[in-house]
Amino acid sequence: MIKIAAILDGLKYSESVQQYALMVAQQQRAHVTGVLPEDFTYNSFSMYQVLMSGADPATISRLEAADEASRKNAAVTFEVACQKAGIPYSVHRHRNLALPEALEASIYADLLVADRKETFTHEPSKTPTRFIRDLLTDVQCPVLLTPSGKTPLMPDWSNVVLLYDGEPSSVYAIKMYSYLLSSQFPVTVTVLSVNAEGNHLQNKQLIRDFIHSHFPEAAYHVVDGDPETEIIRYLKNRPKDTLVVLGAYRRGTVSRWFRESMADVLMTAVDLPLFIAHNK
Repeated sequence: MIKIAAILDGLKYSESVQQYALMVAQQQRAHVTGVLPEDFTYNSFSMYQVLMSGADPATISRLEAADEASRKNAAVTFEVACQKAGIPYSVHRHRNLALPEALEASIYADLLVADRKETFTHEPSKTPTRFIRDLLTDVQCPVLLTPSGKTPLMPDWSNVVLLYDGEPSSVYAIKMYSYLLSSQFPVTVTVLSVNAEGNHLQNKQLIRDFIHSHFPEAAYHVVDGDPETEIIRYLKNRPKDTLVVLGAYRRGTVSRWFRESMADVLMTAVDLPLFIAHNK
């Protein structure tokens, strides 16, 4: 049984994270933990509201009580959804900073599920948010980033695109996907590789042998050109039930393909679930 950690903001609850976490848990017969950090630096109300009230203690108490009620309701919502789905679950509500709480949860999880637009702040933030960038940099397990907005009652994916650039990190991500999720659905698997030096696979025989052992029916799409441009062009034409698997997300690494900005670009350019894993 694998363990899934679903990162949820009790003040801005993500239905997408709930749905994807429960979907994976049902298919894999996994245990899912709802991680709802109660970050004491973060409230739903702004400092402007506090100042406009004259910093009135009664007003501040009322606002804080409303936030506490929202967080409790979020935990109940998650529990009820797990019970209805018949999934073994637990709930962690710790009064702690959100990022350390999520990173600690990742140490003890096989897969972490988060909304790609998660912020754990009152202020809006453009994608990729600082929370997600910092999470992906130091996370200790693979991450499933869900699309934001309305999610089907039972999301799934029938197509999987494995991004491969010849680097160990991209192979590692494919390994992690095959270990955790490849048995989930009958899916169509495509290996996408973009090579600026020509339309050929790097380490061709090795990667083909490896892919065949895990995905014997996989197809290959190999093109030359600028990786960022070609990847986005390809993925924008994929159906909504497509999962994208990609490797490294580390500060300071220099990669021709899966440099830090590759995941950033995918988060903003395509509205597809992303499975991200990196070896350290």
